[in-house]
Amino acid sequence: MIIKSKTMITIDLFAGCGGLSLGFQKAGFNIVAGFDNWDPAIEIYEKNFTHPIIKFDLSNTDDTSVFKKYSPSLIIGGPPCQDFSSAGKRDETGGRADLTLSFADIIKKVQPKYFVMENVDRIIKSNILKEAIKIFKKANYGITYQVLDASFCGAPQKRKRFIMVGELNGEDGFLDLYFEKNFSKKPTTIRDYFGTSLEINHYYRHPRNYSRRGIFSIDEPSPTVRGVNRPLPKGYKGHSTDSAPVSEAIRPLTTLERSYIQTFPKKFKWSGTKTALEQLIGNAVPVKLAEFVGNCLQEYIRDKNNDNARIKPRQLKLVSMLKEDKNLVEA
Repeated sequence: MIIKSKTMITIDLFAGCGGLSLGFQKAGFNIVAGFDNWDPAIEIYEKNFTHPIIKFDLSNTDDTSVFKKYSPSLIIGGPPCQDFSSAGKRDETGGRADLTLSFADIIKKVQPKYFVMENVDRIIKSNILKEAIKIFKKANYGITYQVLDASFCGAPQKRKRFIMVGELNGEDGFLDLYFEKNFSKKPTTIRDYFGTSLEINHYYRHPRNYSRRGIFSIDEPSPTVRGVNRPLPKGYKGHSTDSAPVSEAIRPLTTLERSYIQTFPKKFKWSGTKTALEQLIGNAVPVKLAEFVGNCLQEYIRDKNNDNARIKPRQLKLVSMLKEDKNLVEA
């Protein structure tokens, strides 16, 4: 059993509706504030947490006193990722992609002991990530990062997300083996998580185009929950890999069911328009994925306090993607 530190003061940047906050809270971290700039997200966050959420333009990093006043030991956050995502335009020239650099700049200026950054897996191929890592390395952070599949981290969803964890004056790769040690042996299916409570065996998830599969079984992990949720259209004739034939019994998951796939609890309070809710739920970090990362970090901190028990990091200067970037390593 992991003895969790509940004294690690934590703030959540780009908090959204609170998936990261709730997961890290469940892992024992003391979340004291969230920050976001979208009113629908702020409204939902306020309904579900006792600590404040502050409306703040996180592209403005000139004055970081609003963060420093909490003296956070950990800063977590998921900068908006549409510019990197397969659903987005994949534009790194400005806008949302620059918020990743804003996050890095805040970390550099506030200097928490640890940080956690979440994003879509496609960021691993981006130049923005390299720029962010340069900032972290110049600020003396050791870095761990992996693309994690949420279905091996307790969520019934095959959602791949990039997770980076930094430790001030730490070693690169310090958390990699903790991730691998704690992965489940097999992916979590919808039936594993819900049993038969959804009262369906198959459901429709709108594909990006009709050359792709649209019908899925609850005996497999859900595909990634996106911000779009449409009914079964007349134009969908079926796909060779569908789990069941097209029929009137096949329906999409409801908005609430999609929040459960994202592992938000049933008592979580939702409000707002259906369009905003679908977007908020689709953009959220699965609570169980966040809790998994938080538990790995708690285990590392516990073991570090008992050095003989600590799993030693792999001897990597930096992860493989960046090994050949001499300017980065020497920065």
